[in-house]
Amino acid sequence: MRKLLVIVLAVTMVFTLLAGCTKEGDTAESVRTGLAIMTTFGSSKDAGEEDGLAQTNSTVVAVTVDEEGVIRDCYIDNVQTKINFNASGEITTPMDSVFVGKQELGDNYGMKKASGIGKEWFEQANALAEYVTGKTIDEVKGISINEEGVATEAELTSTVTMHINDYLAAIEAAVSNATDMGAKAGDKIGIGLSSTIDHSANATAEENGNTQSYANVVALTMNDEGKITSCIIDAVQGNLAISAGGKIVGDLSAEPRTKNQLGDEYGMKKASGIGKEWNEQARAFADYVTGKTVAEVKGIAMNAEGVPTEAELTSSVTIHAGPLVGLIEKAAGNAE
Repeated sequence: MRKLLVIVLAVTMVFTLLAGCTKEGDTAESVRTGLAIMTTFGSSKDAGEEDGLAQTNSTVVAVTVDEEGVIRDCYIDNVQTKINFNASGEITTPMDSVFVGKQELGDNYGMKKASGIGKEWFEQANALAEYVTGKTIDEVKGISINEEGVATEAELTSTVTMHINDYLAAIEAAVSNATDMGAKAGDKIGIGLSSTIDHSANATAEENGNTQSYANVVALTMNDEGKITSCIIDAVQGNLAISAGGKIVGDLSAEPRTKNQLGDEYGMKKASGIGKEWNEQARAFADYVTGKTVAEVKGIAMNAEGVPTEAELTSSVTIHAGPLVGLIEKAAGNAE
């Protein structure tokens, strides 16, 4: 009888330990992942004695948010795509130009020399991201700023002097967009982005030209094992028409929507061999890379045009995903 009791107690202890381990492993807190891209044409101008400028500014914010609405991690970036054109409506910026984010530019962006606190853009953006981490969106919206959008809170005045009103709006949008994609508390978030202009066209006597910035953006979370735990892929096109007289005829007050926001309005589905819109294909590729390491993502088979050839993807992704792999690698590096 005593022997049986000992066995029962031993078995009970084993199951108790196993239950405890299982509970501990399963209770890692889920967090939602969100991305916002807000785009304007702010600093654009007509050509005259000097070249004109079609400038697209995209503010990009990625966040993770817990069940209580608290921001657990935040990453802020911005990409400025600058396309020059002359008084004849000819684009003078090389068509193969690639524009990277201010985070990647680092000290080369050049804010430090004009900063009253001696801090570069990326340092100030990171300080703001750190400040909002641990806050709810209501607390973020309560951050005091002056009429110019500069923070006036004592905790920020020594680290952030740039205008932050657009960044606060993007943080709010990212939190609003956040959904459960598999990330856990403690996972780190990062952004990879770049912008190209190769679809732009000169003006002619018959028709206006077009300056087009094309920014691809990847936001993802990484765990301690180096695996992607959530991923969002998006893109935004900024189009400004220019005349043969070097004038901007596009709407400078427009705020272009991203491809994910456009959804079916983007119009890829009708030309797609698989009948899927751009945002559906981007989501499918993002889902496919989730759970993989960067090395595994870089190993995804693609043809010479960057279209995936792996059997698991051919029915869901026909967009050029090659450039996205590089941005996934960048985002993962930034998450570290």
